[in-house]
Amino acid sequence: MKKSKEKTIPYSNMSFGTEPGILVRFMRVCFIVQIYNFFMLNLKVMKIVIGGHS
Repeated sequence: MKKSKEKTIPYSNMSFGTEPGILVRFMRVCFIVQIYNFFMLNLKVMKIVIGGHS
């Protein structure tokens, strides 16, 4: 019995990740979405910092 192993060729199309869709690309470049994400991340960090100081 032979076991067959699939080999991948380095730098072939299979070794790279998928391309982002239209919505993902829009969310990455939209200024309003980035500002919203920035403030949401800052709020999460501040909750952690305030929780550690009390």
